Amino acid sequence: MKNIVILGSTGSIGKNTLEVVRNLKDKFRVVGLSSNSRWELLAEQVEEFKPTYVALNDSQLGEKLKRRFPGNHLKILTGNKCLEEIVLHEEVDIVVSAVVGAVGLPAAIATIQQGKTLALANKESLVMAGHIVMSLAKKNQILPVDSEHSAIFQSLQSGKLSEIKRVIITASGGPFYDYPEDKLSDVSPAQALKHPTWQMGQKITIDSATLMNKALEIIEAKWLFNLKVEQIDVVIHPQSIIHSMVEFCDGSVVAQMGMPDMKVPIQYALTYPERMPLSVQPLNLSSIGSLTFKKPDMEKFPALRLGYQAAREGGTMGATLNAANEVAVQAFLDGQIKFSEIASSVEKVINNHHYIKNPCLEDILTADAWARQETKKCLM
Repeated sequence: MKNIVILGSTGSIGKNTLEVVRNLKDKFRVVGLSSNSRWELLAEQVEEFKPTYVALNDSQLGEKLKRRFPGNHLKILTGNKCLEEIVLHEEVDIVVSAVVGAVGLPAAIATIQQGKTLALANKESLVMAGHIVMSLAKKNQILPVDSEHSAIFQSLQSGKLSEIKRVIITASGGPFYDYPEDKLSDVSPAQALKHPTWQMGQKITIDSATLMNKALEIIEAKWLFNLKVEQIDVVIHPQSIIHSMVEFCDGSVVAQMGMPDMKVPIQYALTYPERMPLSVQPLNLSSIGSLTFKKPDMEKFPALRLGYQAAREGGTMGATLNAANEVAVQAFLDGQIKFSEIASSVEKVINNHHYIKNPCLEDILTADAWARQETKKCLM
């Protein structure tokens, strides 16, 4: 029986993780849950899974939870360090980081420093500070939860890191890949939130529409698998059946395939190196009919080009890119800017920031804070 903490348990990845745990009750026990603001759903999860700890950033929401669960059996952590605090408890074996954004970085570092397994869906931790996070991690201490990086990880069971020629990250293309370029500036948040394949949270759905999600995945793959940027390709694959591929030095290409379902990579991260039965929709290639692939258009979707730029330059570029994008995406969702202005705003900020080649954690957090303020100024 392994003890799990799920950071971001009320989000899409978090809820899927709890579904996996429901089906493997004899293997895992939930000892900690966290949510940013959805305290009522968190309360329902507490009632079902009976964790020892919960974390809520907002102390007022924490008080509501205390009134819902009086007594001392539930320890409620609040404040801006509550995610770090919840992973530090001695009984924790695995931390599933399913939070969105830069907030996941300190908890990821704390998890690794404590020698616990990190099942990582929070790609921003590696985008911001991949050189720090990976330098602290032991082999297979970080297990990828993103479907693309899990696919690469699973494909790598056929070979060694040293035998990789390249990895091919697949992208659905989002809802606008075949949309007329001159109409992209007019799309609404409601349109952008209608992803053709995956059911995800708002921020990552917008990132998928701009292809910024793929940009972040390029940086994540670089650090996770110790790759050169030139070894990372992206291909548009609208059916989302092939989740990513690895080409080895002998020309063999190994792909991980399956119907789009986040429970598959989540469960693999939790049960690795074993596989357990999982009830998912089976892959029926004859009913799908065909799988199609397209070269990504980096003129139409400049976010992807920015991802390659940040991956090549490293340093504080990833933290700046990520922070600027978080602010710009929220501005779009709030109706303050156009869809096409998300990437252009990010580009202005990353090209004007004070670049540090070998940053410490303080430098990264400073770059993050500066980029947020600078992006807000650009959007005024």
